[in-house]
Amino acid sequence: MKSKIFILAAMLVLSGCSIQQRIKRADKKFAIGEYYTAADIYKQCYSRLSTKKDREMKGYVAFKQGECYRILNNPRAVNCYQSALRCKYHLQDSTIFLNAGLALQYQGKYKDAAKSYELYLEKHPDNYVAQAGKYACGKIDEWKKEGSRYKVTEAKELNQKRTSNFAPMFVGSQADVLMFTSNRQEKQTGTKKLKRPSNVTGQQLFQLYQTKKNAAGEWGEIALAEGLYESSDSEQQNDSTGKQAGTAEMGVSCFSRDGRTMYFTYSKPINGKDLGAKICRSERASGEWGEPQEVKIFADSSITVGHPALNTTGDTLYFASDAPGGEGGKDIWMAELDGGEWKNAQPLGKGINTAADEMYPYVHEDGTLYFSSNGHPGYGGLDIYKAQRDSTQKDSVVWVLYNMGPQFNGIGDDFGITFEGNTQDGFFSSNKGDKKGFDKIYRFWLPEMEFIAEGVVNDEQGNPISDAKLRLVGSDGTNSKVSARRDGTYKIKLKKDVKYVMLVTARGYLNSKEQWNTKDLKDSKTYTMNFTLSPISRPVKMENIFYEFGRWELTKASEEELEKLVKLLQDNPNITIELSAHTDLKGNEDFNQELSQKRAQSCCDYLIKHGIESERLTPVGYGKSKPVVADKALHDKYPFIPQEQVLDERFILALPADKQEICNQINRRTEFKVLKTTYKLY
Repeated sequence: MKSKIFILAAMLVLSGCSIQQRIKRADKKFAIGEYYTAADIYKQCYSRLSTKKDREMKGYVAFKQGECYRILNNPRAVNCYQSALRCKYHLQDSTIFLNAGLALQYQGKYKDAAKSYELYLEKHPDNYVAQAGKYACGKIDEWKKEGSRYKVTEAKELNQKRTSNFAPMFVGSQADVLMFTSNRQEKQTGTKKLKRPSNVTGQQLFQLYQTKKNAAGEWGEIALAEGLYESSDSEQQNDSTGKQAGTAEMGVSCFSRDGRTMYFTYSKPINGKDLGAKICRSERASGEWGEPQEVKIFADSSITVGHPALNTTGDTLYFASDAPGGEGGKDIWMAELDGGEWKNAQPLGKGINTAADEMYPYVHEDGTLYFSSNGHPGYGGLDIYKAQRDSTQKDSVVWVLYNMGPQFNGIGDDFGITFEGNTQDGFFSSNKGDKKGFDKIYRFWLPEMEFIAEGVVNDEQGNPISDAKLRLVGSDGTNSKVSARRDGTYKIKLKKDVKYVMLVTARGYLNSKEQWNTKDLKDSKTYTMNFTLSPISRPVKMENIFYEFGRWELTKASEEELEKLVKLLQDNPNITIELSAHTDLKGNEDFNQELSQKRAQSCCDYLIKHGIESERLTPVGYGKSKPVVADKALHDKYPFIPQEQVLDERFILALPADKQEICNQINRRTEFKVLKTTYKLY
């Protein structure tokens, strides 16, 4: 019996040693970036550990498994972090709250992510990544409502189902060849086996593919980058570079402006040992890419570098690295070309880099830097940012960052942007909306902004004025004249950042003028401006002029209509007018006469107060002596009133009470008519 107990105890000890050894093995795999393999080992160890006896170790294993999944964008990361928290792992390392927040935000679980960031900030109140994450989670709903001029659609011709396709890049300034990274499988022949999956991602190895535009401007056949790969059924060679790369992964490329030099990320384990990523260079000759050569940036060859990007002059190389001296995680660095070598490598600093990851730099022809980050305020996962130097800062480099917005960014990873020459059109990659997390390439374009002035020119009765003329004068020197169409409509194309004045004229009508500008507009805009021209030969009724009941004081509601009359008089500085007030048939004639005179004077006083010369105004009160004569428009509105009918006492009193009130309201009015059109002309 004792021997059995001894044997059992020995087995438990050996088992415990075995688990610890397996955890150490997983830790080594994690340290060299083989996250897929490490996660599988951690998972096996976790199920064999006791929550009671091995709580601390089990919490550690769950956390590390969560780290692997988070880096691989696997949604199981959140469950692993929760398991670690149940084992009180946060007592060992509060970083779990920060990374759990990142994983939750990646999945769009913003409320839970915010709580996790808050827990981390309790002990680390100055941590920028947690501050940015918490801030973003509170602003997401507001950001999603923001519009964007960019249009985005999936570039289906570049993607393949159940594979990842990302980091597109135009080959040279001609923009007729596109290179991108993909783990799609080439068509297999014979008994050739699939390439061994990556220990890092668990997916098939990534390689560089290219496609070229055909005569119709469409992207043609997609094939491996010419010259970098050789078709062979034999086992591929085992050197650190070379065309027969075997287990090597290639991707994330950039090119010189002439398209003859390519830099790309290269990663290949040697003798089972992962040496990390490096940047290689290849020259194109006779239509093929030559033998890749490693680009030496750091003296320490163990430092990982990747995601190269050239500036337009080709003398500055931007790249991503976890080299010492950065802010943490992966940072954006730059190096300068000196005598054929890349020297003076330095990180871009806190304006760009955070303790999280900054990757996939790209430099537009206008000098703007683009990159992806999960450390700045964003939607979750990697977001694409636009960075411009603050020109007001002369003694130091200060960056101003802009999140590219919901058209580009969302939950998941958005990265690898490229532009077609000096345009605002191009491609980027994202795994948004893909349940399996596969990356897809998306096309985007920025439609040209259009500014239009359009509307209709009518008379005061709503009839179109077909012979109206519109003169447009702009601060840029524009001086054009157009005619309204037969239906009174017009449409004029405008320019950006210009102040405009439009004068509308027509024979027999007063002029009308509007002014506006197209300065600081961020999107296309149509200015709808309808013009109502007042006739010179007949009185014009002013709508919405109201007085206190039985009094002559104007109400507040009358100001808008009177302001229109002020403008009309300013647009027509050579006219004088009679401004008349009329009452209905109710009341004493003398009282109505006095009331209407005072009402007309009140309107004139308002106009004078707002800058109109008194000499141009003649107030007249007509009382009830000039009832309305119905025209076609009034008859169409009130069919019981015949056309040409005078709304006098005889006609009104013969009507039912409700129709009498309608006629009384029509007679109660304020009008103006033109007296002279030569004021101060002679």
